[in-house]
Amino acid sequence: MTTKEMNTTQMERHVSVDDDFQKSNLNAGAVFVLESKGNWLHAGYHLTTSIAGPGILSLPFAFATLGWGVGTFALVLAAAVTFYGYSLLSKVLEEREAKGRRHLRYRDLCRDILGGRWSTYVITPLQFSVCLGALVFSALLGGQSIQLIYLIYNPTGTLKLYQFIIIVSVVIMVFSQMPSFHSLRHLTLLSSLLAFGYSLCIVGGSIYAGHSKLAPPKEYSLLGTTVSKTFNAFNGIAVIATAYGTSIIPEIQATLAPPISGKMFKALLLCYCIVLTTFFSAGISGYWAFGNQSSGNIFLNFVPSNGLPVVPKWVVVVAAICVILQLLVIALVYSQPTFEVIEARFSKVERGKYAIRNVIPRLLLRSLVVAFGALIAAMLPFFGDLNALIGALGFIPLDFVLPIILYNVVFRPSLRTYIFWINAAIIFVYTPVGIMGCVSSIRQIALDAKNYKLFANV
Repeated sequence: MTTKEMNTTQMERHVSVDDDFQKSNLNAGAVFVLESKGNWLHAGYHLTTSIAGPGILSLPFAFATLGWGVGTFALVLAAAVTFYGYSLLSKVLEEREAKGRRHLRYRDLCRDILGGRWSTYVITPLQFSVCLGALVFSALLGGQSIQLIYLIYNPTGTLKLYQFIIIVSVVIMVFSQMPSFHSLRHLTLLSSLLAFGYSLCIVGGSIYAGHSKLAPPKEYSLLGTTVSKTFNAFNGIAVIATAYGTSIIPEIQATLAPPISGKMFKALLLCYCIVLTTFFSAGISGYWAFGNQSSGNIFLNFVPSNGLPVVPKWVVVVAAICVILQLLVIALVYSQPTFEVIEARFSKVERGKYAIRNVIPRLLLRSLVVAFGALIAAMLPFFGDLNALIGALGFIPLDFVLPIILYNVVFRPSLRTYIFWINAAIIFVYTPVGIMGCVSSIRQIALDAKNYKLFANV
């Protein structure tokens, strides 16, 4: 038997074992939503959409809470840690596949390695909280972006924020009927390009504003007392962690056609080329222009509520349009784990993806999920504070800590290896950072509580 024939036979045996395992574990959710047909480019588009999102708009604010030195270091460290952690998590998934157990969901991977209780009571609630938070945030920020354009051209307009949230949510509702994660590949490619678009607008607008007479004086000192500076710093770190977070690496890797070995690493390289370019350019330029007055949404620095725009209107409009379009895609990407659960519970895999028996529940239940997210966004337009808490509770454990733990449990690196000590350092640093991020987020919610009002027009 030739070497080529031997390799073919081994692959057939591997596929046979993997198929037997999948047939015993797949349901309509896995077959319809997480269908494995994509290549590494498609996975790269999905990854970029899940990471390089409008969190970019908050990076100048993160710098304002940390300063030049610590802010730059935190941004670099978070990039290195998440890329490293996502690579390790991909290796864990590949190791499971090599043993004939390919996992398509984060919760299933954790159930296999850590046990059912961890999966059911910790991982699943954290992941779905993040996914719901992303849906709500997309509807809210999309509505605020449309409102911003509306008020630029109609300052005395009477339309309220909740009306714009409804407009965004209806569009999300329509596109949510796309049946699978893989079917979003063209939209996630567009989303990746849009991230470049509004990052370029931020950089150009910041340079323009930085040289404008209307811009505030540049001051880079940290504001507040020692205590408030400390809490603000952890809040800024939580903002950066949220920007780099995704929490759906296994679901994205599930879209790859088998065998998956090596494909996810190439997808991560593509993703981080875009992420590093957009994050550093927007964060540094925005902080340079506005210093410690940088807002949690840099658009509010470009068009302050009590002053004249410091950049040409068209810059804000183009950037806002890019953000709106990308938010529609982000909402769809982060809704896929929820849609997978819906399909698994209410669809019949033997009837086929487009059977009326499956299409009707899909239409109704996916629409209800989006409507629920829209309701929360309209009720709680201050959701940014809550989203910081969700980020600290969800993104840091799922994206900074858990991948390291899973790798250590599966591969058991020796104490004599540098991998062991790098992993230990990451866990040692980011576990307390996550805890303090939660505390600082709760503190910020308490400080802002006096300004909260349901269905506020903010």
